[in-house]
Amino acid sequence: MKTREFEIRTGRLLLRPHRREDVDDIFEFARDPEWGRYLTAPLPYLREHAVEFVEDRIRMSWDLWPVWAMVLDGKVVGGVGIEIDVEYATGALGYSLAKEHWGSGLVVEAARAVVDWAFRERGLAKVYAYADARNAQSLRVMEKLGMTREGVLRSHRVLREERIDEVYYGLLREEWERNEG
Repeated sequence: MKTREFEIRTGRLLLRPHRREDVDDIFEFARDPEWGRYLTAPLPYLREHAVEFVEDRIRMSWDLWPVWAMVLDGKVVGGVGIEIDVEYATGALGYSLAKEHWGSGLVVEAARAVVDWAFRERGLAKVYAYADARNAQSLRVMEKLGMTREGVLRSHRVLREERIDEVYYGLLREEWERNEG
């Protein structure tokens, strides 16, 4: 794999594959319990979790699940990825960001770049995302990406021993093309 092929530059960010030297940056923001409140990441988040996360990302297939580190001013501040279902030409978008950057627009900027990449480079028919129904910030990101709220899966998942509702949003290729023009 040539790393440079997978780099995406946005106005403020470099999106690139994870590297082993990212562990400390990731641990720094992920150990904040507020960061992981709506995520399936372990709490408390230990340094060994960051090591395991980075190693998993390095081993992962870029054909099926590309995940980029979000780098701002040389420091990893989050991540964004898309799990691709080749059979149905769909992709499940996911993202997280260090709490200190919440509300900065960085997730929207990174996610928009990955959505564009998924439609242009991978020819997907649809990109979708979902979040815990209580995670208003994440739902707002989906709306800012031009996604349509498709529904709520009630009591769909268990997060920290609590059943949660998940809200799904989607963006069809033709909707993305209209917005691009």
